[in-house]
Amino acid sequence: MSNDYKKAVSIGGKNITNEAEQARLDAIPKELRINTEGIACGPLIEPIPSYIKAECETVLEGANNTSIVFGRDRAGPRTSGYGGRGDTQAGSIDIVVGRMGANAKSFTEAKSPQQRIWADPDCKKDAARIYISQKTDVDKNFGLATGKVGDAKAKSAICMKADGLRFVARDGIKLVTRTDRKNSQDGDILSAVGIDLLATNNDEDLQPIPRGKNLAEAIERLAEHLDKLNGVVDSLIMTQNQFNFALTHHFHYGPAKIIDVPLVPGFIWQTSPSMSVQTAGIKCAIDLLSQDKQSLINHKINLATYKKKYLTHVGEKYINSRYNNTT
Repeated sequence: MSNDYKKAVSIGGKNITNEAEQARLDAIPKELRINTEGIACGPLIEPIPSYIKAECETVLEGANNTSIVFGRDRAGPRTSGYGGRGDTQAGSIDIVVGRMGANAKSFTEAKSPQQRIWADPDCKKDAARIYISQKTDVDKNFGLATGKVGDAKAKSAICMKADGLRFVARDGIKLVTRTDRKNSQDGDILSAVGIDLLATNNDEDLQPIPRGKNLAEAIERLAEHLDKLNGVVDSLIMTQNQFNFALTHHFHYGPAKIIDVPLVPGFIWQTSPSMSVQTAGIKCAIDLLSQDKQSLINHKINLATYKKKYLTHVGEKYINSRYNNTT
């Protein structure tokens, strides 16, 4: 972040607005010039554009490019906004400092004849403003991304814009939406609209803001499901291991039956069944079906319930905010 700043006018010739402005300053007698350099917030000569006043407006202007305009909605020329189109209930208050921003001028560049610079409201270039309107298209006027909240049209609005905004509270700050069922135009508010936090005025990757407690609970529940799955797999391994042990340690007892197999030279000896393997195999099959298989079915059901509860919009503990988003 740059720490540079610009002095609007310097009598010494540095950072002057333009040559015509400097010539006008040079024409001031030296003994008077000392009293117009703004030291200790004293009188200061600096470039100030002339405001293009609409007929309906009452304008309070300060000496240092500051003004409060009481009028009807407009964010540009007198034909703009709902004031420009003649709508009723479109009153506005526009508090502005630094019209034209860093490019502020009082007169044109030409030394002779000089002409005054006139300026309309400019939501992009003016240095800082608080704009209050009874009826306006605030997002359009200030060039704001749509987001999930959407663009407000023909509604009352307050917008603050400056290089830096700071909201300071000794107790707390609340950002609250939908406090009423009707808007200022007596229209029904049909949907709940939340809060969008848009860094760089970009809404391309706008995502819901996680809800901390629900997210923590969801992660904890997922860990429990994984632990239970570990138990199911461990039981499966133990059951299979018992059967494997029986297979690797079994012996056959009793007479063998000789079988003559066609096309195979010699004889194949069929021994008697291993009772220990049969017993272990039956037990393994029963355990796999009655315990491990059912445990896996239950685990799958639990995961489906988990997803619905924490990861879907209809879940009672949905981990994301249903209304508030950020980039």
